[in-house]
Amino acid sequence: MRLLHTSDWHLGRSFHRVSMLDAQAAFLDHLVATVRERDVDAVLVAGDVYDRAVPPLAAVALFDEALHRLADAGVPTVMISGNHDSARRLGVGAGLLGRAGIHLRTDPAGCGTPVLLADDSGPVACYGLPYLEPALVRNEFQAERTAHETVLAAAMERVRADLAGREAGTRSVVLAHAFVVGGEESDSERDITVGGVAAVPSGVFHGVDYVALGHLHGCQTITERVRYSGSPLAYSFSETDHRKTMWIVDLDAAGAVTAERVACPVPRPLARLRGRLEELLEDPALDHHEESFVEATLTDAVRPADPMARLTARFPHTLHLVFEPERAAQDTTASYAQRLRGRSDQQVAEDFVAHVRGGNGPDDGERAVLRAAFEDVRVDAGVREVAR
Repeated sequence: MRLLHTSDWHLGRSFHRVSMLDAQAAFLDHLVATVRERDVDAVLVAGDVYDRAVPPLAAVALFDEALHRLADAGVPTVMISGNHDSARRLGVGAGLLGRAGIHLRTDPAGCGTPVLLADDSGPVACYGLPYLEPALVRNEFQAERTAHETVLAAAMERVRADLAGREAGTRSVVLAHAFVVGGEESDSERDITVGGVAAVPSGVFHGVDYVALGHLHGCQTITERVRYSGSPLAYSFSETDHRKTMWIVDLDAAGAVTAERVACPVPRPLARLRGRLEELLEDPALDHHEESFVEATLTDAVRPADPMARLTARFPHTLHLVFEPERAAQDTTASYAQRLRGRSDQQVAEDFVAHVRGGNGPDDGERAVLRAAFEDVRVDAGVREVAR
């Protein structure tokens, strides 16, 4: 059976205020063409279909058109909700859409109920595990701990229990939206850290033939059977070196996996340029970046006049400007943004406590209070977004 694994479309998202809707439409054209040209048997979409719980109407229209085209192709599609999606909104009409071969899996209670596919070698049970927010699904799975690993492990127990009751030789596929140990992050993913623990081990998924992951935006292989497709488009300059692709995955009769990356269209390449303004304006080696989306980091010791206007004269698609002046070796000063780069909210708060106490940071109990406060705010924000 040939599967096309994709995820993280983020329909409706912009790139530094530049609309990506045309690029997203071009990607969906490419997806449908790939389905037809490569004789794909089923499409797997591992969450974050939309960029937010209440997407703009243009994004909804694009999604609707994509569903019609996939249904017309006669190829089953299995799709789960991600942490950016409103599961209830995305799942509206799931029963009717299922009759057209579009299978939306957005309800955690249905984790153990597969979409049943088949080829000449027999059945394939395809289980959709929507994004599982631990604080919201803990009761559903009777989880003792509010943690991603705990609820995901409980969901996988349901998958394995259902699979054990099926005929011998049934192959299995799981779609999940999670941060799995070994995955590489980028700047454009929304944090799903719970209790200070960001990732779950890949061993949670043992016992199935293929796991189609979503959430991380870089295409990557965790194990031969556990893979991220990544987002089809770049949504941050941290993805400058990404090669955006989908996976074509072939399952043989015994459940063995072979996988091939299929490149996605690139609407405009990304470039991160660094140096003094005059160097960037005059360096002929940068000619090939003149049509790229550009992030420029200026290292001039003194902030130059009209830097954005001068940059866009050569690089008209400059979207982001950063100032990091070159400093003498003994100069240890840094901008506030530089000092915070790469630090979590928890770390910033602990640094603040240490600062106001003259160097004495929080003890273990205080750290736990801070962690609980950040977790409560994060979960409350998620609940409010879904309820809008």
